[in-house]
Amino acid sequence: MGLFDSAKDKASDFANDNPDKLKEGVEKGGDFVDDKTGGKYSDQIDKGQDAVSDRLGGGQGGDDADGGDQNQN
Repeated sequence: MGLFDSAKDKASDFANDNPDKLKEGVEKGGDFVDDKTGGKYSDQIDKGQDAVSDRLGGGQGGDDADGGDQNQN
């Protein structure tokens, strides 16, 4: 169990330190899947990408889930 706990902690630390890299990866991954499926699931993929982006702190709409310093005006 220690190996998985260590990997989970490292992944969590990376996510906290690099949310922009994770968002970029999610976008690229979603775009790849969208391309491979011929756009058949575009709406679902976009919703998933937006949900992950929101969870990481801010989506396309400018909402910042963790109360960061994005301007809401």
